[in-house]
Amino acid sequence: MAHGFDVLVIGGGVVGLSVAWRAAKQGRTVAVVDPAPASGASHAAAGMLAPVSEATYTEEPLLRLGLASLARWPAFAAELTADSGHDLDYRADGTLEVAFGADDLAVLDDLAVFVDKLGLPAERLTGRECRRLEPMLAPSVRGGLLAGADAWVDPRRVTGALLTALERRGGALVRGRMTGLRTAAGAVTGVRLATGETVGAARVILAAGAWSGALEGLPPEVLPPVRPIKGQIMRLRSPAPILQRCVRGVVHGAHVYLVPRGDGELVVGATQEEMGFDTRVTAGGLWELLRDARELVPGVTELELADVVAGLRPGTPDNLPLVGPTLLPGLSMATGHHRGGVLLAPLTAELCDDEADGELSTICSPLRFQEHP
Repeated sequence: MAHGFDVLVIGGGVVGLSVAWRAAKQGRTVAVVDPAPASGASHAAAGMLAPVSEATYTEEPLLRLGLASLARWPAFAAELTADSGHDLDYRADGTLEVAFGADDLAVLDDLAVFVDKLGLPAERLTGRECRRLEPMLAPSVRGGLLAGADAWVDPRRVTGALLTALERRGGALVRGRMTGLRTAAGAVTGVRLATGETVGAARVILAAGAWSGALEGLPPEVLPPVRPIKGQIMRLRSPAPILQRCVRGVVHGAHVYLVPRGDGELVVGATQEEMGFDTRVTAGGLWELLRDARELVPGVTELELADVVAGLRPGTPDNLPLVGPTLLPGLSMATGHHRGGVLLAPLTAELCDDEADGELSTICSPLRFQEHP
């Protein structure tokens, strides 16, 4: 299987598949190597496209990346739907951030001031105004902030659509376990599989999510500082949606979100746990999610429990992704997206395709963690 591709992507999550699909659309020969594509963090993700409601005081560079990618999502969704024939359940009705208690309201007030200083679109609401928008909210909700430009999508539909679109564009899917990189004359020229076969490529892109930092064969100065951050999430079901938009809440200092699907599914998440490569779903983790979700939307306890899962987000020391060329010729990265893999997929695919200079590519360049030996 020593085929020669223009681009070989290691990892079949939403980021890797987006990178591969864009490259195939540009006329390049493409292969994706993954033993179980679309089964990792992308399968667990809620799919919020919410850079405004997730804005934090120390992450303005990440906010710029998120806003740039959010602006690309409408065209990305339309093109992917046309290429695949799949409905992505893409919606752009905004995120309602609500507060449960007085302390939570103070946190929300600070966020409102912060996003206002950045000139971001957000509307401060009273508790009554929040319930007018979302009647299922608890009477105890004290107030809210409506980020009307935020959107969301179903990541499972997105990865399914990407697999179909990639196949239609002639992309190859190698469902095998990779054991290391193939190199020649100091440059990466492909990968080695557990079967002993090799897959050659002019350019290899590492998009293996939380496992990117464990890739064998990389020099220490090139190995990405990516670690797994566990997130437990549950999916509930009702005959019809009980919410019209994403609801994020701060309940006694803990964060919880509820993301509605058009078919009545409600995604509730997610924990953030530094537990290594542990993907166990725990009773405690789910109890915390349901406890906090019930404070905001009491009716969730009446819904059917449809699915529970734990995924591993790929975190970096500065919470910014790693996208672009590395010190090792022939090797680029598209990893380390932490909570923002779905949101940042369109921008990541564009940056990988163009390898363009500029502010956005500089923000997420892997070279910020790499030094020549």
